Amino acid sequence: MGVIGIDLGTTYSATAIVRGPSPEILENREGERLTPSVVVFENGTPLVGVEAKRLAAVLPDDCVEFVKRKMGEPGAAYVDADGKEYRPEEVSALVLKRLAADASMQLGEEVRDVVVTVPAYFDDARRTATKDAGEIAGLNVLGLINEPTAAGIAYGLNKQQSGVFLVYDLGGGTFDVTIMRVTGTEFDIMATGGDRNLGGFDFDNLLMGHVATRIRDQGGPEVRESDKGEAELRAQCEQAKRRLTSMPQTIVRVSAEGATFQVPVTRAEFEELTASLLARTEVTVDEVMENAGVDWDKIDRILLVGGSTRMPMVSAMVQRMSGRMPDIGINPDEAVALGAAVYADTLGAAAGGAIARIPVAVSDVTSQSLGTIALNERNIAQNSIIIPANSKIPVKREKSYYTVQPGQRAVDFELTEGDDEDLRYVTVLKSTELLLPPGLPDEAEIRVVMAYDIDGVVHAEVFLGATGQSLGAVELQRDNNLGAHAVEQMRNAMRDLEIL
Repeated sequence: MGVIGIDLGTTYSATAIVRGPSPEILENREGERLTPSVVVFENGTPLVGVEAKRLAAVLPDDCVEFVKRKMGEPGAAYVDADGKEYRPEEVSALVLKRLAADASMQLGEEVRDVVVTVPAYFDDARRTATKDAGEIAGLNVLGLINEPTAAGIAYGLNKQQSGVFLVYDLGGGTFDVTIMRVTGTEFDIMATGGDRNLGGFDFDNLLMGHVATRIRDQGGPEVRESDKGEAELRAQCEQAKRRLTSMPQTIVRVSAEGATFQVPVTRAEFEELTASLLARTEVTVDEVMENAGVDWDKIDRILLVGGSTRMPMVSAMVQRMSGRMPDIGINPDEAVALGAAVYADTLGAAAGGAIARIPVAVSDVTSQSLGTIALNERNIAQNSIIIPANSKIPVKREKSYYTVQPGQRAVDFELTEGDDEDLRYVTVLKSTELLLPPGLPDEAEIRVVMAYDIDGVVHAEVFLGATGQSLGAVELQRDNNLGAHAVEQMRNAMRDLEIL
């Protein structure tokens, strides 16, 4: 049975497999190498991919796009025309199920074992939601791999290159930067960072605002007031953005209220409109390089990954920062899926007691700091980091704290995710009261042990320092995620669902 890698993208997805000396992309049922991550619910039947993308502007009320941005968010849901509610995990599961079905057609055998990619900066809730989506789709998710890491694997093996790589990954909805040291088939991640709310979608939004204003200047309506108008505007602006990668100017044509409005846009105008977004990526690159402890003269290869890196201003900015051109010879749309396939080959072989066709060793890092809330020397509550960001995973670390009241019988334990001491800028993953035994001395030691597993998922346990007695493994409720029972129900409901 084949083990495939899936690049589950915000706007487009792809699958790949290792069957010989190198990974290969698997075409979908339409014979295309990329599948739009779009779902349309037409008469109660989900339509996924190419046809769904074509219907997005026609049936905006029945269409779900960019669902990856909603993964792991509290209360996020889509309601179809029949009033049925779908969580982001369910919508992503529909995409995954379609991708696996298409791969099965290509391979002539059922696909169940997969590795799914995630943005390097995805936190625990979003990683858990991605694994849940795979389970709902009826798949066995062998593991997750960060998208820039997968791209580095694909490039390093294809070009047989070693050295220090910087991967700049600007996709449809997320942005990541990763610096890794590559030695043969060993990939050692040095530092990573990113922005899960920055991608081509945001560049489209700014262009949409510009075009909408120009249409009003021509005496036209506010085209974004209706879902259909906004869907058509987005489709036209996305196409215009793509044209501007190879043309100095283009015209955006939008129909509204029986008239067609034409808005000329130059590449220079588009770049000026979106300069603030590009600047955000530059700041992240600088931060990741500082965290990795490297300067540009220590970077051997610069890889641009993700369809949005085709915008000429991206390579121009990277060239200005580094003093040299990024490497070419890597397909920015396919590299992540190809690398995921290699990693899937390694994990699949290990699970089956076999030898991988292309064995790789990946040493990744945490993208988020993990800690707890404790009182500082001024008796003010702050975030106390136990596992810093960019720690090697899997990782387990501990830190000691002390009771603050005589005869204290409980501690309020809060597990946090975030890099700042200021509690306003961290996420509380779990809050619970842990009971203490009677008779403890003043300032009794409480030892907190935390861990990230190989997929970047969080675990924690609290111990009494003097005796080593466990006060309890802290099971994350993950209020932003589905429970095991809900996942099982959704998987059963989707088992016999026909997806077109």
